[in-house]
Amino acid sequence: MNFKEKCQALFDKWKSKLSQTSISSRPLLQEWKELWKTGKIQRTSRISYHVVWNVILFFLIIGLIGVFFAGGVGAGYFASLVKDEPVLPYQVMKQDIYNYDETSKLYFANETYLGELQSDLYREETTLKNISPHLIDAVIATEDEYFQEHKGIVPKAIVRAIFQEVTNAETKTGGSTLTQQLIKNQILTNEVSFERKAKEMLLALRLERFFEKEEILEAYLNVVPYGRNASGDNIAGIETAAQGVFGVSAKELNLAQSAYLAGLPQSPSMYTPFQNDGTLKDKDMLQYGIDRMKSVLKRMYESEYITEKEYKEASAYDVAKDFTEGSPSSIDKYPYLTFTIEDRAEKILAKQLAKKDGHSEKDLETDKDLQADYLERAKRDLRVNGYEIHTTIDKKMYDAMQKTAKEFAYYGPDRTYTKKNPNTGEVEKITEKVQTASVLIENSSGKILSFVGGRGYEDDNWNHAFQGKRSNGSTMKPLLAYAPAMEEGVIQPGSVIADYPKQIPGWEFGKPGNYSGGHYGLISAREALAKSHNFPVAEIYSKIINNDPASKYLEKMGFTSLTKGDHVHPSLSIGGMEHGVSVEENVNAFTTFGNNGKFVDAYMIEKITTKSGDVVYEHKADAVDVFSPQTTYLTVDMMRDVLTNGTGVYANSQLKHRGVDWAGKTGTSQEYKDSWFVATNPNVTFGTWIGYKTAYSLNDAGMGLSYGQRNIKLWAELINSATDVDPELLAPSKNFQRPNGIVSRSYCAISGLLPSELCEQAGLVKSDIYNSKYVPTKVDDSLVSGGSMVVVNGKTIAAGPNTPSEFTIGDGLAFNSAFLKRKGYDKLSDLSILFPRTEREKWEKISGVGSSSGGAIKNDGKAPNTPSSLRKSGGKLTWGKSSSKDVVGYRIYQATGPGNSFSQIGHTTSTSYNINSGNARYYVKAVDYFGKESTPSAELIVGDTKKEEPEKPDKGNNKESHKEAEKPSNAVQEEQQAETTTDETDKQPENTEDDDKDSTEENQDAEGDDTPEATTEE
Repeated sequence: MNFKEKCQALFDKWKSKLSQTSISSRPLLQEWKELWKTGKIQRTSRISYHVVWNVILFFLIIGLIGVFFAGGVGAGYFASLVKDEPVLPYQVMKQDIYNYDETSKLYFANETYLGELQSDLYREETTLKNISPHLIDAVIATEDEYFQEHKGIVPKAIVRAIFQEVTNAETKTGGSTLTQQLIKNQILTNEVSFERKAKEMLLALRLERFFEKEEILEAYLNVVPYGRNASGDNIAGIETAAQGVFGVSAKELNLAQSAYLAGLPQSPSMYTPFQNDGTLKDKDMLQYGIDRMKSVLKRMYESEYITEKEYKEASAYDVAKDFTEGSPSSIDKYPYLTFTIEDRAEKILAKQLAKKDGHSEKDLETDKDLQADYLERAKRDLRVNGYEIHTTIDKKMYDAMQKTAKEFAYYGPDRTYTKKNPNTGEVEKITEKVQTASVLIENSSGKILSFVGGRGYEDDNWNHAFQGKRSNGSTMKPLLAYAPAMEEGVIQPGSVIADYPKQIPGWEFGKPGNYSGGHYGLISAREALAKSHNFPVAEIYSKIINNDPASKYLEKMGFTSLTKGDHVHPSLSIGGMEHGVSVEENVNAFTTFGNNGKFVDAYMIEKITTKSGDVVYEHKADAVDVFSPQTTYLTVDMMRDVLTNGTGVYANSQLKHRGVDWAGKTGTSQEYKDSWFVATNPNVTFGTWIGYKTAYSLNDAGMGLSYGQRNIKLWAELINSATDVDPELLAPSKNFQRPNGIVSRSYCAISGLLPSELCEQAGLVKSDIYNSKYVPTKVDDSLVSGGSMVVVNGKTIAAGPNTPSEFTIGDGLAFNSAFLKRKGYDKLSDLSILFPRTEREKWEKISGVGSSSGGAIKNDGKAPNTPSSLRKSGGKLTWGKSSSKDVVGYRIYQATGPGNSFSQIGHTTSTSYNINSGNARYYVKAVDYFGKESTPSAELIVGDTKKEEPEKPDKGNNKESHKEAEKPSNAVQEEQQAETTTDETDKQPENTEDDDKDSTEENQDAEGDDTPEATTEE
């Protein structure tokens, strides 16, 4: 109704009143008529009119002057408030208006939604077409009834608000339009001041010039705060509010729900139905929001957005029943994964931000303050820019592995110990579980497909797969020793290594010790790796350590925590390092063997995009050549033996998917504090670790399974569950492909050289595969054929033509003295220390030391010296050995009666001989290499042999004379014995071997002080 229509209605009403005037008033009217006719009324009216008009005109002029003055003052004041406000162009205003603080979203592989990144405020953008019309009407009716008509501000609303402010009215209706509220939220601040309000009005007017009403409304609905959701998180934007309060999208909101949400922005903390922890408020507190909903519905009805029927139905609607239940956030459900993604995304974005500002990655590494600054900026960007972070993690695999890890029953016992709190000084009792970690990586791409970060993030807030660094024990051996040594041609799988107590550079004598505590003799590199012996790998590493294999190979395969000391300490070869290595890095290095010798660094973030789909970051794989295909295949083939007959053989019995070509390595750190198993197949590499967070022994005999078996069983159960999800990828039917340049060769197990006829005769020929560049080319010379062999002065040599046959041994094979000297074995007092623990019977047929050149013993033409000190001990004769150096054995003689002559009853190479009980007399003679006998030893009488026998006919055979003539007197024998012993002793060279050994050990101890503690291995 316009002004003219209102005046006409007033006039008609006045006229109607006059017509209803009572009859009693007619005389008065008649009198007025008569006065009018006389002119008195006209004269009086003209005077009054002029007076009244002049008065009115005066006040009107004064009022107009006041209005203009006030307006000028107001305009001047307004101008002074906004004089410094820059005139924002369209592009700047557009960027500010649509710059929502939107939470970044996380995705599993294959675009499977994971959840939102941790944020102080959760917001999800939507469009106007995806919002319920009821909600749009409710917002306009409640917040800005003139939204469609005004140009950014409503003057009368502003005047009303100013009047209320000046008069300090108790009830203030406010004067902000939706446009002004949008300006306040996106461009200005919440500061309460006339200056901010003036700028707000100015910018609102400008915004209305640039943007359509629909654009303004959509932006407003995406930024306005709505309190808390059912998880207790702060939320903004209508889509987040609809899902967080009612569990539906903004498009699906009904009338009552729309009215409820439209009322929340007036006081989000009061009207939101949820408390800080996500639980529902009590009934009385919920009523505030419900009353506010009814108020919004009333405004909608008064503004004719809804009918009376709709108003009454919606007002009676039980909106509380629609409140959604709290759902776990990505952090609640996937804490290990969510925090890992966040950490990696921050580092990626920090590098990109720094690069835009002209800083390199090296700058960030060297300047920790600069790094911290860009990480903080990246962290903020992730929380406000609404990125979409796409990962490589397979959801089904990940879920399956978490379930398996949670249900595994063989971790071992919890450990409880006390620790003094450094802050309070109080002694605290701490209980730790055996923790675990595992990582599954695709070999060719480096994608981390799944992982286990521990047994519960709430236990220690620590991701053991990526954050923890531990000694990797013997899993280091193929990475740092075997593969690099084969790459450099130092060893091949069939190379023979001598495992016996000796000096290895950088170690104490006889160290490092093997798991069993003993040594294994001459064994192949293949067997040493399969059985995980420490001593052989230490010797191998000593031959390449000067080439710095830690830099040349290990760091190329992703090890990032090595120190300068690690590069030179030999203990690194068996996992002894200063800081340790993460499970991710250790498993990642093994993917090199599964990827034909090429290392591809593992990654989890596939790409990061904006909400509109623009790619901010996308991972690009970069393969690094580490080992040749030949070295890679040889290492893989050796690690196959770990599972078939080595330390990892238990895995085969636990695998569900059989026939997969797995190759792996076990590992144990010092004092059993860590247990590892890492294995690779042609597609993937998977590794597990178990240990206490605070390093402590896992060796609990009461578990039924050893610590190594427990970890291998866990490895198998985890890979079984993951393989069930994608058997084609994780259980490939193909095997590792043998490259060109790999050949099979036979070798002699004594030397590792090509087998000779004598090695074949000994049955010690083995076969293995080789890199064709490094096959053995020389024929074995470790054995000689000397016919019969004999032991002389502790050494086994070929028998001479006059050597008595009863003292010879063996089948005609002996170690070649030249070979022994070349290898340094000639200093061993007992060559049997070289014999391996398997097929020992074959080795024992080798008869010691022989010579292919002859002349090992020089004939001095003398009989050997007489044995001494013949006596009976228990049921055997014992005597002192002859002092001659060419003695090969002893002959034992016996006489059973006083008149009987002596006859030989046996021979031996030792200094004892078993005898039967009874009366007899004995003596012993020494026999030398050339067959000469010594004089008899002193006679020993056993039992009673001195009784006179019956007189016999004299046959010219005086036995007593014969006996005395047959042997010298005891005095003569003792004199000869003394002289001979003295002569031989004077002729012995000085023995300096023990002195050299002591000196070597002393020097080694000094070197060993700087060597990190070594590890032991199964």
